[in-house]
Amino acid sequence: MRIGTRLRNAFGIVGVIGMVTAGVVNAGGFVPQLQETGTATPIKHVVVIFQENVSFDHYFATYPLATNPANEPAFTAKADTPTVNGLNQFMLTNNPNSSNPTRLDRSEALTCDQDHGYTAEQKAADGGLMDKFPENTGNGSGTCDPKQVMDYYDGNTVTAIWNYAQNFAMSDNSYGTNYGPSTPGALNLVSGQTHGATPSTLAGKIANGTVYNDLDPTFDDCSKGTTAAMSGKNVGDLLNAKGVTWGWFEGGFRPTATTNGKAVCGATSKNVGGATITDYIPHHEPFQYYQSTANPHHLAPSSVAMIGHTDQANHQYDLTDFWAAAGSGNLPAVSFLKAKAYQDGHAGYSDPLDEQTFIVNTINRLEKEPDWGSTAVIINYDDSDGWYDHVLAPVVNQSNDPNTDALAGSGLCGTPKPGAYLDRCGYGPRLPMMVISPWARTNFVDHTVSDQSSILRMIEDNWRLGQIGDQSSDVAAGSLMGMFDFRRPRPDHKLFLNPSTGEPVSNPDN
Repeated sequence: MRIGTRLRNAFGIVGVIGMVTAGVVNAGGFVPQLQETGTATPIKHVVVIFQENVSFDHYFATYPLATNPANEPAFTAKADTPTVNGLNQFMLTNNPNSSNPTRLDRSEALTCDQDHGYTAEQKAADGGLMDKFPENTGNGSGTCDPKQVMDYYDGNTVTAIWNYAQNFAMSDNSYGTNYGPSTPGALNLVSGQTHGATPSTLAGKIANGTVYNDLDPTFDDCSKGTTAAMSGKNVGDLLNAKGVTWGWFEGGFRPTATTNGKAVCGATSKNVGGATITDYIPHHEPFQYYQSTANPHHLAPSSVAMIGHTDQANHQYDLTDFWAAAGSGNLPAVSFLKAKAYQDGHAGYSDPLDEQTFIVNTINRLEKEPDWGSTAVIINYDDSDGWYDHVLAPVVNQSNDPNTDALAGSGLCGTPKPGAYLDRCGYGPRLPMMVISPWARTNFVDHTVSDQSSILRMIEDNWRLGQIGDQSSDVAAGSLMGMFDFRRPRPDHKLFLNPSTGEPVSNPDN
């Protein structure tokens, strides 16, 4: 077995991670005194924009330095911009992988989808050496070049994301809760748990009762093929128990037809390259895996006033319902937003330019809402798509499945404790994590270790929901509170951007 120094260090800090959240409220300089609001902080509305398939280095490798070629949106960082753990010159020109990272131009927004399987990503990490990406997660099929997996964008393409980082807060030490693709990432966002699947075994998808690959949810008319159902609780169950309004809002969720009593999800859109893409992807909708929070027939809410409350829609909505609720002064306390597929950032059918349009239009509109002063927008991603990132995550969830694990050699991802659920090797690849809010720190980079379930933990703590239990990763989740400053209110702290270029504008018309 070959284990690099980085991997040994990662295993060694597992005990520390569990203590990260001890001062979750005070970490932002705020002592809770707002009992009458029902929240532990001044945040009364959390909006999670959950995007697809981006590693941290894929978007932030050279932040805050952009190339600024002619005829592209320019980016010049503020003089006091903090550095991030990105790619230095040595890593750009003498990378340990078989090819060096290369800047992707704005004209190269459309790329191949990379291999982002649970085992493939572990093999790419290669015992902590982080040097086997082209061989394991690079897409070498058809016209795809496996070396592209090393490449990155800068502030001339992901201009809006870099401008949000300049004006709000980001993390350079946040990870996928586990290795693997979209379904595990989505489940970890809402429950910190990928174990508890029915069926308990499905070749290439489920092992030892744990989902480690993509497959559609059982409780969704639009699902195809063999599906999975999840047992246990998710954050929706916790919110319902406390009477807190919430919803998952996904583009294309509203059916285009009903056939034999079942919804048909036939809506499509065209991406920047002109390809026609189906809007709704069932395996991106985590609440549809749980019978308690599913809306199998994609029923519309009984009224705008009921959005966020329990009715026939059961908290699962089309993205248009979010804006209907916001426009009526009925913004739910907790909202998860999922773009139509062509705008979700997933390589192969989406791209950073279409994604930018969605994110900017969403935040511009939210900043005009009367609830903006008590709102926190969190941008996070479901997985890395296999894109190169040079940082190995701490190994918090250990597993030794001989058929799926490979981080430290065949069948090895640490030594799990007796009774631990297997096939949850993680933390996985490093992902972008950003907070846009009047309460966010400005031009700030947080180095606290966090993961997808840190969002779950923030919601649990802010509304005093309790925790999921049953080995959910919410217990060990690092705090996001370091990205906030609750000592002084700034209700007018806003940044309006052009959705096409990502550049600041003074008077957006969207």
